[in-house]
Amino acid sequence: MKQLRKSVIRAGLEALYFSGAHYVLRPIFAGVGAIFMLHHVRPPGDAEFQPNRHLEITPKFLRAMLSHLRAQGIDIVTMDEVHRRLIERSFSRRFACFTLDDGYRDNRDFALPVLREFAAPFTVYVASDFAEGTGRLWWIALEMVIAKASMLEVEIGGAAVRFDTETPAAKQIAFDRLHDWLRGLPGELDIEREVSALCARHGVDQAAICRDLCMSWDELKPFANDPLIAIGAHSITHCNLARQTADHASHEMTVSRERIEGAVQRPVLHLAYPYGDKIAAGPREFAMARAAGFKTAVTTRPGMIFPENAEHMTALPRVSLNGNYQDARILPVLTSGAATAMWNGFRRVDAA
Repeated sequence: MKQLRKSVIRAGLEALYFSGAHYVLRPIFAGVGAIFMLHHVRPPGDAEFQPNRHLEITPKFLRAMLSHLRAQGIDIVTMDEVHRRLIERSFSRRFACFTLDDGYRDNRDFALPVLREFAAPFTVYVASDFAEGTGRLWWIALEMVIAKASMLEVEIGGAAVRFDTETPAAKQIAFDRLHDWLRGLPGELDIEREVSALCARHGVDQAAICRDLCMSWDELKPFANDPLIAIGAHSITHCNLARQTADHASHEMTVSRERIEGAVQRPVLHLAYPYGDKIAAGPREFAMARAAGFKTAVTTRPGMIFPENAEHMTALPRVSLNGNYQDARILPVLTSGAATAMWNGFRRVDAA
């Protein structure tokens, strides 16, 4: 199903490009700007099995996007400036804002040099447990388990289910099924229990993943001092906030903010919801973020920014720079708003 979805999205992007429909739709759906969402920026891997490939783009593709934006005369701005323009209704020029989730070390090593070339500011949203080195990046742990295994057996719904993971195609099928199952479990402790069991059985050091991939506090402090960089909050544990009690979800937001502020010695004014889709962040979480004093909070709901988004500062949409679609031809499609408009049924704002 996920492979079909990917193929449909690719076909839709190419149809918009080759038909030229994005030029027609741009004046209506480009809005006043866009907030771009990234995770990893690093050179491409060569493994056949890379189920989390959608979470990474190459420095070359990032450079192509920045070149496109500059050529279009689009301002590249901070989240503070996004907030100001929406509040003051300052829309004489279109803007783009770059945001990177989780706090990966490659943001420093590969994204920052490219963004410096263009004097482009960006925000990195940090999960404080990741910076502590104690976080659990379960989606990466699952990839590593399946990459090593030729067969998996997992108990799902009280029944043992066996997965052939001999070939890259079989591994992908197993990953898609297990990823969806894990995200559907009642709570984060359930995910942790199941992934930890898989890691133990297949010799994957889950604790080391975070330390290997994420910047520590000692690395984040000098990183945050760069004038191009703002640090935002991304919760403590990277949990699905909508599945937590109100008290616990509020704790995840406010305590992560306090820990980051204490570490980098500067205010943390912006939030990104972990996962950020409709099943992980909704009206309750939007209200909590406002109550916690965040100026903005971003989701993973696709969409451009319109003047109406000023009424929903803690429910802002983003445009994903997805590793599955790293083709310079689609850049004008992405910045036209045509693709996100079609995805949203041509609604300008989705904050319910």
